Amino acid sequence: MTLENFPAADAVHPVPLVVTMGDACGIGPEIIARLWQRDTSRDAVVVGDPAVLRRAVACVGGGLAVAVLQGLHELHRVPPRCLPVWRPEGLPAGLVDAPLGRVDARAGAAAARCIEAAVAEVQAGRARAVVTSPIHKEALHAAGSPYPGHTEMLQALAGGVPVRMMLANEELRTVLVTIHCALRDAIERVTRQNVLETLRITGAALRRMGVAAPRIAVAGLNPHAGEGGLFGDEEIRHIAPAIADARAEGWDASGPYAPDTVFMRARRGEFDVVVAMTHDHGLIPVKYLGVEQGVNVTLGLPFVRTSPDHGTAFDIAGRGVADPASLGAALAMARRLTGPA
Repeated sequence: MTLENFPAADAVHPVPLVVTMGDACGIGPEIIARLWQRDTSRDAVVVGDPAVLRRAVACVGGGLAVAVLQGLHELHRVPPRCLPVWRPEGLPAGLVDAPLGRVDARAGAAAARCIEAAVAEVQAGRARAVVTSPIHKEALHAAGSPYPGHTEMLQALAGGVPVRMMLANEELRTVLVTIHCALRDAIERVTRQNVLETLRITGAALRRMGVAAPRIAVAGLNPHAGEGGLFGDEEIRHIAPAIADARAEGWDASGPYAPDTVFMRARRGEFDVVVAMTHDHGLIPVKYLGVEQGVNVTLGLPFVRTSPDHGTAFDIAGRGVADPASLGAALAMARRLTGPA
């Protein structure tokens, strides 16, 4: 449906959130449709392909109409029980024909275009935050994108500012020094400067989130945090000096702690956040507590970006069983970080 028959109002309306569709062949469209079936809030617009979203609505049992917007400013005209979708220019034709549960270059290209359009809306002041649905990195690569994931693409769209990935739920926050790269490359990137930059970004982000004096625990890279150099010396040469630098700047940073126990200490409330050296070191503890409540937040951007902490789940795409809880948590986090619309 379009909105020609629904009159515009004269009042000034809130600036919305934008939610990207994600990979059209994965569960992103489904969890969006499922969430809109349950969520009565009306402060977000989906950036994506209307035909793909109609397919997703049918997949999860219907109950919604897809309202096609000409721009985000039309959100206030959308009637109840409608999924508001804005289709940006440049999406591939025939996207709805891309097979569910399969890597498809069309889906990768569409996912990238939706991200670009959503960021442009936030940068122009027409949206207040970006919430991204899952993309498939192989599909992104098949479409010719030079970026290995959301974080790197968002960093480029923001002008190359230093960014870090944080994954958070109600029990634990963790921030990564290195993100999407081979483990042997990640070890080379654990440098004094990169660790210090991570600590600065983490501390500043938590202050913006309302933590006045963030207690930052730093996990080591090696077993037992190197055991005094017996199992590796990155802690001695890079991590501990970076912690000392951060403390000299006034940050409450401590460590390096053994990676296999520091997350338990943070979960019990000893620390506000754990900085981990590599992707899996940091993400496994949070995801083990339950992906349904985990939220990915990109720190360092000049705008708010959140995301579910799971992937495209090709194995269940199209079955209508995907849980939208993590997407709901990502929307709630975006609302908290941006305040009232």
